[in-house]
Amino acid sequence: MNIADVKRNAFAMPLTNPAFPPGPYRFVNREFLIVTYRTDPEALRAVVPEPLQIDQAIVKYEFIRMPDSTGFGDYTESGQVIPVTLDGVHGGYVHSMYLNDEAPIAGGRELWGFPKKLAAPSLTVERDTLLGTLDYGPVRVATATMGYKHRTLDPVAVRESLLAPNFLLKIIPHVDGSPRICELVRYFLEDVTVKGAWTGPAALELAHHALAPVAMLPVLEVISGTHILTDMSLGMGSVAFDYLA
Repeated sequence: MNIADVKRNAFAMPLTNPAFPPGPYRFVNREFLIVTYRTDPEALRAVVPEPLQIDQAIVKYEFIRMPDSTGFGDYTESGQVIPVTLDGVHGGYVHSMYLNDEAPIAGGRELWGFPKKLAAPSLTVERDTLLGTLDYGPVRVATATMGYKHRTLDPVAVRESLLAPNFLLKIIPHVDGSPRICELVRYFLEDVTVKGAWTGPAALELAHHALAPVAMLPVLEVISGTHILTDMSLGMGSVAFDYLA
């Protein structure tokens, strides 16, 4: 394999058998359970990187079920998204993500900079309850519950909220261990169809774990629970701020 072959075929690692295929990436019947809660403002300020700004001490804890995802297959993820602003525009900063599938972990980290780690999230319906759980090894670190489809939400308003920009901190080290890439990445969800959206009573419990520190942003008050069923595409990213420039 000559140098030209390497450059022509270089998309992702490993070179001759990439962990994930090129996009676009389409998600069918992507299902969200989102519990919005109030947290400690000092803890929040300690994890949100400038130039992002926070207005309120709010966190959205998400469980996302993805049964039909182009190139990534059938998987579930869980994590925390923090409402932020950049240059006065409201969006969400993805603080943590835990998945049970190698392809989207590799693709998410390498392409966009999603903060993804391997764990065991789950989103199911247990009789009258929508149940989200996250296990890191044998330890249960997050449990969310919501009354199943108690009240319908306006799908237009929900769709608008999903179209807001999202932000990631992409970090790729150099071979000597120093940072080679350190960028604030902006991305959008695209071609979003909301098939249904509901709310109901919700609860969230987080447990401390050294390697899955979701409880570092403690639950002080649950504000709302939201259940959404969608089709959507994951757009490619752009660099909003280069920390090494």
